[in-house]
Amino acid sequence: MDAQAERPSGALVSPAAARNVEPILTRLRAHLPRTGRVLEIAAGSGQHAVAFSTALPGLEWTPSDPSPEARASIAAWAAEAGPTNLRPPLALDCLDQGSWPTQDFDALVCINMIHISPWTATEGLMGLAERVLPAPGGLLYLYGPYREADRPLAPSNAAFDDSLKARDPAWGLRDRDEVVALARAHGLALTLRAEMPAQNLSLVFRRV
Repeated sequence: MDAQAERPSGALVSPAAARNVEPILTRLRAHLPRTGRVLEIAAGSGQHAVAFSTALPGLEWTPSDPSPEARASIAAWAAEAGPTNLRPPLALDCLDQGSWPTQDFDALVCINMIHISPWTATEGLMGLAERVLPAPGGLLYLYGPYREADRPLAPSNAAFDDSLKARDPAWGLRDRDEVVALARAHGLALTLRAEMPAQNLSLVFRRV
C-alpha cells in the first residue's frame, strides 16, 4: 500500500520527509539527550514528529508550525500513529515572538525551513534558541541544503535555489558561514557539520 493510501484523513504526505527520516534519525540518536524535551520547528506534515518521537521514547517531542493546515496534518498523523511522548502541535511562528513558548527545551530541531522562508525567520529561530535552550549544552539541530564558500554548489542545489527564488525572492539557499555567524551572535557554537544524502547538511550547534 502506498503512503497516499495509508495516510489518515486530514494528513499531508511529504515524499522528502519519508526519504530522509532514517538519515536524520541516525544523527539525532547520536546527539540528542536520552531524556528531555525537544521542540521541532516548522514540523510540516508531521511525519518526522511521529517517526522521531516513536524512535526516541525517552524524549518529550513537541512539534510546531505556523500553518493551520500543517498543524491539522500533525494532529492527524499523531492520532493515527503517535506515541504518548508526542505532544500536540504548537502554533509557533519564528517571526512572531508572541507565539514562542515560555518553557525551556533541551533541544530544538529544524528541518528544511531555513531555505524556504525569509532570512528574518532564521534570525527568529536563533533568537528562540537563545531564549529556550539551556546554557551551556542546549542543542540546535539544522538540516537542509546550504551554500558553502569552500565547496562548489552542486548543480541540483543550484537548480533548487533558482526554483525557490522564482517562487519567492526572499527564499533560497543560505550561506553556511552566515548562519554560523548568526548563531554565534545568539550564544550558539557550531559543533558538527555532516554531509547527508541529496546534497544536504546536518549542522549541530550547542549553547555556550
